[in-house]
Amino acid sequence: MRLVHLTSSTFFGGPERQMLGLAQALPHDVRTTFASFSEGGRSAGFLDEIRRNGFPTVQLAADFPHALAAVREATALLRDTQCDALICHGYKAHILGRAAARRAGVPAIAVSRGWTGETRKVQVYEWLDRRHLRFMDHVVCVSEGQAAKVRRWCRVPAACMSVIRNSARLAAFESQDPAARQRLLGFLPGDSGVSRVVLAAGRLSPEKGFGVLVEAAATICRENPAAGVVLFGEGVLRPELEARVRDLGLARRFVMPGFRTDLDSLIGAADVVVLPSFTEGLPNVALEASAAGVPVVATAVGGTPEAIADNETGFLVPPGQPARIAARIGELLRDPELRARFGAAGKHRMRTTFTFAAQAAAYLKLLQQLTSPTRGTATDRGPHPAAGPAPRRGVAVGG
Repeated sequence: MRLVHLTSSTFFGGPERQMLGLAQALPHDVRTTFASFSEGGRSAGFLDEIRRNGFPTVQLAADFPHALAAVREATALLRDTQCDALICHGYKAHILGRAAARRAGVPAIAVSRGWTGETRKVQVYEWLDRRHLRFMDHVVCVSEGQAAKVRRWCRVPAACMSVIRNSARLAAFESQDPAARQRLLGFLPGDSGVSRVVLAAGRLSPEKGFGVLVEAAATICRENPAAGVVLFGEGVLRPELEARVRDLGLARRFVMPGFRTDLDSLIGAADVVVLPSFTEGLPNVALEASAAGVPVVATAVGGTPEAIADNETGFLVPPGQPARIAARIGELLRDPELRARFGAAGKHRMRTTFTFAAQAAAYLKLLQQLTSPTRGTATDRGPHPAAGPAPRRGVAVGG
């Protein structure tokens, strides 16, 4: 079986780790190619990482607003790779990928992770995505929480929708880097007195709720003199968050070092991980914190309650309530035995429930159903492409 993942990734983040983890967990006779719209060349970082892990990649040259050219190029890719099924990630891949898959005569699967509403432009695209999902051959939701939204907003037939949860990358957290704790503390001023670190990570945009975390930090730092907060990530809210941190007098206790490629080791060095989001599909940070044995305080939104067992692997709180976040974080910072118990339970939960082996088995079953010769899907709309010519000029292929 030959698969193509189509995305528009500008860095190697959580969704991209999920794509790679799935490809690595599938049987060896499933051949996976990764393709991304160029995004002005910014997709290179993602594609470079995929190539380093041994998978072929394609950077597509055409992009919005040249939609027809993009569809033609994606169609050629599907034929060139003799693709059996296309897995699409994000609104651009869903819309353009579906059209290409129709032309190539293969099923198109949309992976629905949630909608951010990050900017007005993104809100328009996500509005289109919600109205487009019903036309995909199948929609995979990363959590039951996201599936409920898709059922409510997108009118996708039940037979054309599945829940296949995100997975924890267990191997990345099997051993702790002994230097990671000092690196994490090193982001804070040396004379800050911080010896307990609350870690958060994500896109600095409104839906992630980091403004609420800043407000909570004022209480956390006042009631816990040894506590500090490190927030990793970049986004449109950075200036606003930095200004509020200064206004609250937290500049020496709340730092934002930006986007990091070594987040795996840094998560495991934290005392508590916090997710103050207003909306989530199934947050990778929550899975990774639990896989690393770190307790989590998170808002009970979207698929987060499926990842974090309240009062077992962490605490769940309502969104938008800094006092509740501060109280739960403070409880964990004061009780090392509670942190250890929650951390151990989180590790066990990830090993038994959120594995890439289980994710790959679910995808393989779905793919076999969608590509079955007896199924009346994309194979009825046209012949399956035979071995195609070499990739077209202008399409960069890496191996």
